[in-house]
Parts: sequence; C-alpha cells; structure tokens
Amino acid sequence: MKEAMFYTKLENKTVKCNLCPNECIIENNNIGICRVKKNIDGILYAISYGEISGYSLDPIEKKPIKDYKPGSYIFSIGSYGCNLKCKFCQNYEISQGNPNTLYFSPNEIVEKAKKYKESIGIAYTYNEPIVNYEFVLDCLKLAKKGNLDNVLVTNGFINEEPLKELLKYVDAVNIDLKAFNDNFYSKICSGNIEPVKKSIKIAAEMTHVELTVLLIDNLNTDKNELISMFKWIKKIDNTIPVHLSRYFPRYFMKNPPTKNSTMLEVFSIAGKYLKNVYLGNI
Repeated sequence: MKEAMFYTKLENKTVKCNLCPNECIIENNNIGICRVKKNIDGILYAISYGEISGYSLDPIEKKPIKDYKPGSYIFSIGSYGCNLKCKFCQNYEISQGNPNTLYFSPNEIVEKAKKYKESIGIAYTYNEPIVNYEFVLDCLKLAKKGNLDNVLVTNGFINEEPLKELLKYVDAVNIDLKAFNDNFYSKICSGNIEPVKKSIKIAAEMTHVELTVLLIDNLNTDKNELISMFKWIKKIDNTIPVHLSRYFPRYFMKNPPTKNSTMLEVFSIAGKYLKNVYLGNI
C-alpha cells in the first residue's frame, strides 16, 4: 500500500478522495467506488499499489493508438478497479472483479519493459489506470528517466489537477468517449460526461490524443448526437484520430452486436468532419 495523493481529511477519521469526479466520502475502514482506495484510521491508501493482474507485449494499434509510432510494440500492464460501472465493460473481470495479482515495484516494471527490445515503452491499460494513480505516476516518471515512452488508455474520468500531473510524463493517450449525452453516462456508466470532455481538451493541449467510441445500436448511435460529437471534436482538432469500435454483448449488457451497417454509416458521417477515423472490432 501507499498513501493516496489527492484527498482531504474530514472529521471522525473520514476522508474525501479528490482524484476523480466521484469525490467519494469514505468513512474509516471503508473503500471508495473504485475499490482500490481505502480509508485506514483517517489516512487514504492506494491498496492496489503494485498489484498487477496482467501484462503483455502488444502492438500499439491494439490500445488502440494508430497515429503514434505505428507498427511498434509496447509492454502493457493492468491492475484492477475502475471509477465507472459500465454495464458493457469489456474487461469487467479486472475492473469490477477481484483477479489474482502479482506484486511488482515500479523499478521492476520498468526493467521488465526494457527486456522487450522491440517495445517502445509501457502502456497503462486493461483496467482503469486512473484509479491506480500513485503506482502509474511512479512508473511514468521512472520510464521517462529510462527513455521509454508512456501510453495511457483511460476513460478520462479524472479531476483536472491529477490529470495534468500525469500528462507531464505521457507521450500518447487514448480516451474513451462513450457517448455524447449525460443520460448515457449516468444510466449506463454511473458517471457524467462533462469531466471526460474537459479531460479530452486538456490532453489535446499536452500530448498526442486518440479517442475511442464504442457504438451500441439504439443507445449512442443517434445521428444528430453523433454529428454534434464529431463537430465538437473538430473544434478541438480535426486531426485527432477517432476509433469507432463495434460493441459485442458483455458483462450486464445483452444487446445484440452492433450492426456492420451502423458502423459503416457512422464511419461515413465522421469522415465529413474528421480527418483520421478508423473502424475497429469488426
């Protein structure tokens, strides 16, 4: 464990976590929504620090990152926990479950990454790396000292101050933009969209940004809504790569897979506003 970085001590050994927009009020001996921040006697700890549920050498395109060092490989790691509760989560076993883990120090992660000569660096992925903030930040700093690239794959649901601190050491980030209406974020993901939009704007000013939009028929595929989304992205930067990913039934969501015709139609719409649009998971 390691003491968490962003929190406020309240009365009666209660704390308020300031890492993400959930801003959990956590009483003594309880955990936050993410399940990896625990209040122990009035001190907030990152209890998942160094706990790795999986690692792999992946093509960078699998993150997905398409326009940053294409054709390269990257050492990818994940822990457990998440600050959203998406009903369609593709990695729910580690984001919402309690997977087996092995402990690695940041030094061990960096040294392991260096052993893969074809790897350009480290990707923080699989579960939501934001909730493992303290460990990820320590790894980011060490990786940069070791001349390794850092890639962050995230839902973008984080407060401004911790995000900016992370991005100082990040070379490329992929942010999920799960829909373009707050109703979807609230009912399907137990979150809200405005912090994610803010994160995208901040990231676009600080590093290479790509976006992933998982399309689910009749839930986030309204044509007018999508046009609004693509226009909004265009205002930030019309060269931002956008990955349109096909949904398949997973976790609590049993809706049928997104139709190929939907994917192609949205691809066509996006291309009217954005220069770099990619179809994925087809």
